[in-house]
Amino acid sequence: MKNNKTIEVALLGGKGTVGTGLRTYLPLFDSNYNFTIIDKYDSVDKSKNINQSEKFIDLDILSEGEKLKKYLIDKDLIIYLARVDPLEKMNQMTDVVFKSVEEVCPESLVIASSSVHATGGAYFPFEKEPYLSISKRNFENIRKWPDLLSAYLEPCPTGDYGLEKAYVESWCQRFAATGKFAIATRWGGINDNNEMIDEVAYFSVWCHQEDSARFVDNCYKTFLDGKIRSGAHYYVVSNNTYNIFDIETPKNEIGYNPKYDSEIFYK
Repeated sequence: MKNNKTIEVALLGGKGTVGTGLRTYLPLFDSNYNFTIIDKYDSVDKSKNINQSEKFIDLDILSEGEKLKKYLIDKDLIIYLARVDPLEKMNQMTDVVFKSVEEVCPESLVIASSSVHATGGAYFPFEKEPYLSISKRNFENIRKWPDLLSAYLEPCPTGDYGLEKAYVESWCQRFAATGKFAIATRWGGINDNNEMIDEVAYFSVWCHQEDSARFVDNCYKTFLDGKIRSGAHYYVVSNNTYNIFDIETPKNEIGYNPKYDSEIFYK
């Protein structure tokens, strides 16, 4: 494993919102990140920055699994962000990705895209207190802030989107059980312009793209140090004042220290 040379990264689905954010901000933490972006040829690249060191591969992961393996060889970090509908095909693609890593680069670190929706059953649809008051920003009604939803909370999804993320998390735990390395990222609300969106309780799940990259960098550096807790599923949100998710665990385990707070939009 390389500690002081180029960090070869395969970004699966790297043209989308999360991927372009990582391509923008990861180099700020370490200039050694070198990206191979694997995505469908007709996917729109949302990146606003031109990086001459990036390599683009047009590839349909679900139907071109053998070709995918070729581009995973010798990668240090695989970041799995790609999506497809419906649920059955999405889970099939997840199988392809993890089985390919097992075959050609089993010593690499996989950071696989989950979501706060993987545990949506614990708080959604904000019909019960205190989550109802939180969602309406009626903070004066809350006598005691609820216990943060633990990073150790097992999936309790609602809907197919949550189910696909729970399936990704199960693969991460399978990797951990067989001596390989994978982390599930329970992404919060990440958007192209790092803005506040008119969506219920978005201020609690909001995550700045720079914080998402900070998290990935922390994961990889912890992995290099031999201290990563493979199979973990961490919430990745910014340091929001009215947070309902446990980010103390990734702070303690990988040194994640998010910089931004969604309350900047309410001043």
